Amino acid sequence: MTTIANNLQQVLGRMAQACTVAGREPGAVGLLAVSKTFGAAAVLEAVAAGQRAFGENYIQEGVDKIAAVRAAMPCVALQWHCIGPIQSNKTRPVAEHFDWVHTVDRLKIAERLSAQRPAHLPPLQICVQVNIDGGATKSGVAPQDAADLVRAVAKLPRLAVRGLMCIPEPAPDFESQLAVHTRAKRLFDEIAAGGIPGLLQFDTLSLGMTADLEAAIQAGSTLVRVGTGIFGGRSYPAT
Repeated sequence: MTTIANNLQQVLGRMAQACTVAGREPGAVGLLAVSKTFGAAAVLEAVAAGQRAFGENYIQEGVDKIAAVRAAMPCVALQWHCIGPIQSNKTRPVAEHFDWVHTVDRLKIAERLSAQRPAHLPPLQICVQVNIDGGATKSGVAPQDAADLVRAVAKLPRLAVRGLMCIPEPAPDFESQLAVHTRAKRLFDEIAAGGIPGLLQFDTLSLGMTADLEAAIQAGSTLVRVGTGIFGGRSYPAT
């Protein structure tokens, strides 16, 4: 078994244990393998081990990787999630190549994605990013404005609003992690129950990473985003 395959099994084991502790079905939480900075070969190893959903932070890197993986495994259906910030001039490649976007935090980006999504593709699945704890360096709409943004995005064609995404500031212990994740789940539930027109399948709370997935699952996350726990530590180019 390769290192990536072994790591993947360990992460899935952590998730299953966390679901058991939380009283949730193991299949209630999906795994998004965050493959940023790792090449197509690493993704192909994860695919061979059974992983099917991948997250990319850097748009051009992601577009190139999607093409390389598709060329190597044309018959395997994968999901590609854009989980990094999107500038207005970078919306077209996202709309044309990704299946999901987790980082919509203003209406302008959603409008551009809607206008640029090719008609032959299924609707782009959208998570609105919320700065749930007010982190000074974090992107995301303020919690009190999240419902209004969801309502506006839900009106746009070629998009389907599926839920919320949060990246809280690192917390020092499980209880602190759980507290902020619970806030995100509470907001998610409030929006889901709000009767917003166009929310046909508001079912995704993208919450939790390698270090805090147990607390996120306890709070109610439906999708955890794990990179280093699967692929190992990252080396970033010098700037």
